Amino acid sequence: MTVTEETAPASHYDRIGGASSVKAAVELFYDKVLADPELADYFADVDMAGQRRHLALMLTVVLGGPNEYTGRGLAEAHQPLNITVGHYAKVGEHLTATLTELGVPADVLADVQAVLGQVQGQVVAAGNRSGA
Repeated sequence: MTVTEETAPASHYDRIGGASSVKAAVELFYDKVLADPELADYFADVDMAGQRRHLALMLTVVLGGPNEYTGRGLAEAHQPLNITVGHYAKVGEHLTATLTELGVPADVLADVQAVLGQVQGQVVAAGNRSGA
């Protein structure tokens, strides 16, 4: 056969197992966050089923999966919450621990952490950006 077929490299989304893996990560992640006394209050009045759906859609996009997210932007959703740098870091630690626990490859984990760094300014409240 002389036809050479070039295939695009698999997305991080596909590499970790697609929608079912993202859903498992979101479930485990929110279990950790809601059990954290420093973070749980942020979610006291939140529809967690909806919140989990939103994060699954956002994480899918971050991982290179299909973009079906239609919710509010990061800044619009998070700025009113007055999130501190320290709390943002704790959330990132819980996400990193979750993905590590689920066996996500190191390069995928590094890319997710890079995105966390890129969007921090949209999530952390303006008055809280210089420290914890």
